[in-house]
Order: sequence, then structure tokens, then C-alpha cells
Amino acid sequence: MRKSQVDYRKFLCVDHGGKRIGIAVSNETAFIARPHSIIKHISREEDATRVLEIAIIENCTDILVGVPYDSDGGIGVAARRVLRFVELLKSISPVPVHLWDETGSSLALEVLSIRKGESSKQRRKPSDDRVAALILQDYLDHQAIQRDNDATVQS
Repeated sequence: MRKSQVDYRKFLCVDHGGKRIGIAVSNETAFIARPHSIIKHISREEDATRVLEIAIIENCTDILVGVPYDSDGGIGVAARRVLRFVELLKSISPVPVHLWDETGSSLALEVLSIRKGESSKQRRKPSDDRVAALILQDYLDHQAIQRDNDATVQS
């Protein structure tokens, strides 16, 4: 049985770094995230165009961008760079763009990789797409908890 259009919601997540941009996508019910690709940072404009192209090709209904806030929640250099990218992306995107705090996501991937028994050589490979998948899965899990809480309150 095919899901109705109302149930279809697919996210593309962006982990925007200084050199590379990690891309992850969710399944069509916004339940599971998976790594998609890593693209090389060129310029804000080119990056935004390429991210939007991938979102359209993947039939995404939403774009999520991880923002690397400082440990105290402040907006540092890295967060300002990403927020400038987000403003440009929002200006060209017909798809809603959301923000999510990605603080600690790279460290979380490192810990997960060690627990999985990956060698240090494997862990040194670019993993921006996997970080994007962790950010997206965190967001999707949070949204599921919110929906459950809302359903409980309405009961």
C-alpha cells in the first residue's frame, strides 16, 4: 500500500564545513537518516545551488542545516559562516530551510566509530556525510518525541 502525499516528508541535511559539505537524507517518512554525499566547498552561492539541486533531485520537502554554536550557545565564527550560507540558501530555496544545533556532532561520530571498532585509518577518512546523518537523525528523533508528547497531551 502506498503512503498518501500527506504522510510524505523527506529531509536533506547539510553539515557545512570550511572545506567540505556533508549531505544526508531521510527516508520518505522522515524517520531514518542516511549519509548521502560529500561535496567540496567552492563558494557560498555555488554551495547553496548544489545543495538545492540535490534536495530537488532527492524529492526533499525540507532542508535542515546544522549550526555549530559555541559550547555556551553563542554564535562564533563557524556559526556566523553557516548562518550566512543559510540566509543565501533560504533566498533561493522553494523548500523550507530549518536550523538545528549540531554542537558535538563530530565528537559523537568519533565516539560511535570507536565503539563500532573502526580503525584510526578508517576514522581519518572524510566523514562529513556521516556527521550530517547524525545531525539529521538527532533532529528526526527530537521531532518524533515532540509528536508523541503532543499526542499524549491531546489524549
